[in-house]
Amino acid sequence: MTTTVSKPAETPRRTRGTKPRAAQQRAPRPRATPKRTVPPRPPTQADNAAAVLSSAFTMVAIVCLWMTAQLLFLGSVSQHRAQDLLYDELRYVLAGPPDKSPPLGPIVPVGDPVALLTIPEIGLEQVVVEGTASGDTLVGPGHRRDTPLPGQVGTSVVYGRSATYGAPFADLPDLQAGDTFQVTGAQGRTTFTVIGVRRAGDPLPQPVAEGDARLTMVTSEGGGRLGAITPDSVVYVDADAKKAFPAPPGRPTAVPQSEKAMAADPGALPLLALCLAGLLALTLGVVAARQRWSTVLVWVIASPLVIALSWASTDVVMRLLPNLI
Repeated sequence: MTTTVSKPAETPRRTRGTKPRAAQQRAPRPRATPKRTVPPRPPTQADNAAAVLSSAFTMVAIVCLWMTAQLLFLGSVSQHRAQDLLYDELRYVLAGPPDKSPPLGPIVPVGDPVALLTIPEIGLEQVVVEGTASGDTLVGPGHRRDTPLPGQVGTSVVYGRSATYGAPFADLPDLQAGDTFQVTGAQGRTTFTVIGVRRAGDPLPQPVAEGDARLTMVTSEGGGRLGAITPDSVVYVDADAKKAFPAPPGRPTAVPQSEKAMAADPGALPLLALCLAGLLALTLGVVAARQRWSTVLVWVIASPLVIALSWASTDVVMRLLPNLI
């Protein structure tokens, strides 16, 4: 009887570098332990004080920088824009529309355009407005209300700034006797000839001849290195014209102190207080908002409001400064 010997089952060969099948199965990942959320630390008194100080200093810095930029650069942009609008208004009025009377005097609303002043010798072309207070000369040269309009019989007086808001009369002292320029008003165009430049203490010119027109342009100047931005004296340029238009009677015999040369407008103080109160309220709002939202988000929202209030405050401050600088 033959006995059959069964062959033992072959063990599968394992190639080098391979792991057993059981080892190849991934082990279950350990459960992630949830992180403990640490509640935000409530602000301390030191944090609140730091927020208040940083907000206040940032606000003061923005206001000061904006005022400086507006006085030196942006004021000129604002004045040029105002001149463009005044020029269009003057052209419309001189065309004789039925809805508006031309500026002939004796009473013209303050701020209305009354004439176009063109002085080629110094590259000047400006619309003259009625009124010589600090707020009036922000947009251009102003006509003193107790004198005839430029080009009319008698002596007319025009004020202009020399350092800020376009500085339209900055080069006025460079004019010399014999220079000519034109003034265009509702009654026509008048050509003036400069008879002299004078300062405080210089002798006055001879009275204007009967039936002639005289235009006295007034501005300020200073001395030293900072004279251009800190004028402290008054300059007068007198010019005569043989051709003059009649001046209607009834103009004011005097003007308030705020409309005289190198005068300020104290009536702007209540408006300045209102602007400062707005800046203070905005500062407190920024401090409160920083307790809830990020500092960057708060300043992105608040910066346009700060700039707008700074712009308004600068215009008000200029009304408290002399009307010729």
